[in-house]
Amino acid sequence: MTDLAVPRLPAPVPPMLASSGEVPGGSQWRYEYKWDGVRAITAVAGASVQARSRNDRDITRTYPELDALPTLVEGRVVVLDGELVALDAGGRPEFARLQDRMHVERPSAALLAAVSVRYYVFDLLYLDGESTVHLPYERRRSLLEGLGLPGLVQKGANEAGTYAVHVPRYFENRDRTIAAAHAFGLEGVMAKRLGSTYQPGRRSPDWVKHPFVNTTEVVIIGYRPGQGRRAGTIGSLLIATFDTGATLRFAGGVGTGFRQIDLYHLEQMLAPLHRMTPPIPDVPRQYGRDATWVEPVVIGDVAYRNRTPDGLLRHPSWRGVRPDRELPTSARPGEPGQPHLAGSMATPDGAWRIEIWRRDGTEWCRIIHGNTVIDGLDMAAAQHTLAAVGVDLADLIAAA
Repeated sequence: MTDLAVPRLPAPVPPMLASSGEVPGGSQWRYEYKWDGVRAITAVAGASVQARSRNDRDITRTYPELDALPTLVEGRVVVLDGELVALDAGGRPEFARLQDRMHVERPSAALLAAVSVRYYVFDLLYLDGESTVHLPYERRRSLLEGLGLPGLVQKGANEAGTYAVHVPRYFENRDRTIAAAHAFGLEGVMAKRLGSTYQPGRRSPDWVKHPFVNTTEVVIIGYRPGQGRRAGTIGSLLIATFDTGATLRFAGGVGTGFRQIDLYHLEQMLAPLHRMTPPIPDVPRQYGRDATWVEPVVIGDVAYRNRTPDGLLRHPSWRGVRPDRELPTSARPGEPGQPHLAGSMATPDGAWRIEIWRRDGTEWCRIIHGNTVIDGLDMAAAQHTLAAVGVDLADLIAAA
């Protein structure tokens, strides 16, 4: 009698990461929508499934929707790369909804019905005993589509009558993809080079992400008490961001975007992390007067309009905690970098001058007119200010 070997789960693959930038064009690129969720590398073999987050946490039990995968792949042994998303009433991924599931290891039937999750698969990293990471993107996508996983609506219905696994299309036309993503209210666009291999754990220029709204990962360093309806709970979080050298810099406070359940979870998360002093230097005095400081270990997402010259986020709004992220091993507090003049322009008569300054990846404009200096403007605000006094940017010339 012959024993039938039970297939083993393939080893997990660290996810390839995208660089940020403008959407490149040309025949060597293909385009995908950018989904507002959490990354998941999922291995399937026989009846077994294992999903791991970007920071290599086992998240299989948190998302039982993935239990449909063994049936869907029909006995193939695979490792998939994709995004776990929760949809709003209009069918768009909404990160705030996903927050209700991210912290629950064994979701109840009621929670599964209230917040169902989809797995949007966009890459194939292993197939039937062979790694595919060395293959070009175009070939990997072809193999992925050959698995016959559901497209928009095909098979794999979960208990709610919807479809838990989806292989989204990719597109050839850059401008149409961007326009469609804007029209559908999606987070942004991804560009991927056709001939690129999959580079595990590496941030590569072969993948370019272009979000429509500025977002950044932040580290919570403290919080301030709430007032009025928020009395007795968190009023705002004090946050820091990373510079290019993984050094933490103070980035201000964020007091909007929270739901009541978010504040409750944050209180529970931060309570055991209290400390007596700020975890980073140079926190402005006005932020620290009534602050409770915490160890800088909790990472979250914040949307914002732009940055001030000293690195603070303008008009920040909380998006949620990121348990799938971890601090870089080299993360450390540090002194802010020195600003430097990147360029300058002036009117032909020299009466008006605009300077472009940079520090730690942040750029701002300074307008000088006689003894008057207006600092900390973004380019749009600088253009508006000059236009109000009859100066057009097109009339400026390079200045020494």
